[in-house]
Amino acid sequence: MSRAIGRLVLRRIGFAVPVLVIVAFGIFLLAAASPFDPIHQYYGVEIFGASAADVAAVRARLGLDEPVLVQFWQWATGVFGGDLGVSRSFRQPVAQVVAERLPWTILLAATGLALAVVIALVLGTVAAWRQGGWVDRFVTAIGHALEGVPPFVLALLSIAVFSLGLGWLPVAGLTDAGTSVSFGQVAKHLALPALVLGISQSPWLVLHVRQSMLTSLSEDHVTGARARGLAERVVVLRHALPTALLPFVTLIGARVPELVTGAVLVEEVFSWPGLAAAVVTAATAVDYPLLAILTLVATAAVLLGSLLADIAAIVLDPRVAADG
Repeated sequence: MSRAIGRLVLRRIGFAVPVLVIVAFGIFLLAAASPFDPIHQYYGVEIFGASAADVAAVRARLGLDEPVLVQFWQWATGVFGGDLGVSRSFRQPVAQVVAERLPWTILLAATGLALAVVIALVLGTVAAWRQGGWVDRFVTAIGHALEGVPPFVLALLSIAVFSLGLGWLPVAGLTDAGTSVSFGQVAKHLALPALVLGISQSPWLVLHVRQSMLTSLSEDHVTGARARGLAERVVVLRHALPTALLPFVTLIGARVPELVTGAVLVEEVFSWPGLAAAVVTAATAVDYPLLAILTLVATAAVLLGSLLADIAAIVLDPRVAADG
């Protein structure tokens, strides 16, 4: 098993490197084709009072007068040398911008994913166990209804109900105004965005677990367990559920891109101090260095999620390694 996992990791690294290079280069090409002029975003309203000579000097200092291929090469060589560059929009090193915001994005995404997994396993298993009953019909109907609802709509509805209506949870931010960062403050402010993110990601997972459980419940080993007189709860949890977990784990890896997108939308609505605001600012300001790194972080998260899902599949069923 360890050799199979090692080979898988090496193959994925070999695949990831050219993918990340292509993605980064694509960002530079798209930014170069943007109708927005980075120098205007850099100056802001002060552009109207700046002389043409000053604007040209700043453009040359920022390297904006170079062809896009030259800009990409200079950026890439700096990254390989450990220098991520300086964000023009934040006037800070890119490494600092990412370091300040990435942990909060990881916290939100991990908590939301954990909630989605718990919701999916509980509701999907119960719905399949009670197939045709009112619980199954209710869970299936809600799952299909929520599939087409964007995360920001759920976020706005949750704010209207739980923050403005009931006053149970704060509307936005990481802490209350004027309050220092603490576990209690962060947990209180994290609860609503994490719940929204988890619910927005759960419909596909719930329906998938339900279908996998229905398939597993009809297999021979489950039928044999029932024939031996085992309790139904034991049959479902110890015989049917483990079989249904393998495709579920694979699906989680495939859902990482949606998780990343959902996290960005939820962060924006709740003013969560993660990478979402930096993504929007970098895109509108055509901030090449920051935009490229943020895109690479998102791409790396997707690739890592897929890798971890495949590793988990091998651990759950070593036959997967033999087939691969």
